[in-house]
Amino acid sequence: MPTIEKISIALPQGMVAALRQAVEDGEYASSSEVVRDALRDWNHKRELRRQDLNALRLAWKEAIDNPGPIVDPEEVFDRLKKKYRNIAKTRNVTKSAGK
Repeated sequence: MPTIEKISIALPQGMVAALRQAVEDGEYASSSEVVRDALRDWNHKRELRRQDLNALRLAWKEAIDNPGPIVDPEEVFDRLKKKYRNIAKTRNVTKSAGK
């Protein structure tokens, strides 16, 4: 079991109210659980950004090393929008199933 370290954080009133309401509604057993869940989501998003940045760097390097036909930017943006919508849907389904 990991070592637990207690820290103190300052939050705006609205966030504190939402946190306490989640506990009162039974969504979480404690405010610590709310914060841990939020940090897991934050870490997940950070990892996705790292992966996307690495993929972008690789794509950039490949494009410079092997220039090919020009791709319509709108097609690229459409693919990216679809990708992130699917990620968001997956996260919402996973989150809903875990409760």
